[in-house]
Amino acid sequence: MTDPQHTPSSVDELAHAFEDDAGPVDLTRYAIEDWLTLAIFWGMAFCVFLQFFTRYALNNSLAWTEEIAANCLVVIVFLGSVMCVRMCRHIQVDILYRLISKRGACLLQGLVDLIVIGFFAYMTWLMWRYVAVVGSERMVTVDLPRGVVFYTVLAAFALMFLRALQNLIKDMTGAQTVREQAEEADLSQGV
Repeated sequence: MTDPQHTPSSVDELAHAFEDDAGPVDLTRYAIEDWLTLAIFWGMAFCVFLQFFTRYALNNSLAWTEEIAANCLVVIVFLGSVMCVRMCRHIQVDILYRLISKRGACLLQGLVDLIVIGFFAYMTWLMWRYVAVVGSERMVTVDLPRGVVFYTVLAAFALMFLRALQNLIKDMTGAQTVREQAEEADLSQGV
């Protein structure tokens, strides 16, 4: 017996699926750090394309593109993590929440929130100390301070700390925890 959610579609059905009205686009769930991450992603994509084009089409590669793309990737990872914290999308084990009572799950989520807040506060402090030591170093191929990247990572950890704090407040004041809201959103989207 086939699953009704995964029944095969004909080519004609697939072609007409693109004609369906998807409705209005909702961009309200995205925050400023998401848009900044997207802009940096496209900057990295441009650097990678430029590296590929100059190396294989012109046979004379630009050395700086590789370093800039690698630094952009570092920034994307940490700024993208801010979105994951805000939306409660980091990897977690949910089975325990399903096995204990609703009250126990709320208490456990509060404890997890406190641990996460402590972790991000500590990482922010460590990054602050790290930037103080190596923030004035210069990049190898471009005469720019590496502190640009390090300060962005520091800002990302500070934002993760603030978003985790925001999640704790939402968990304490809302009817549902942030984790439950994310789980419900996944179910409504069929994920």
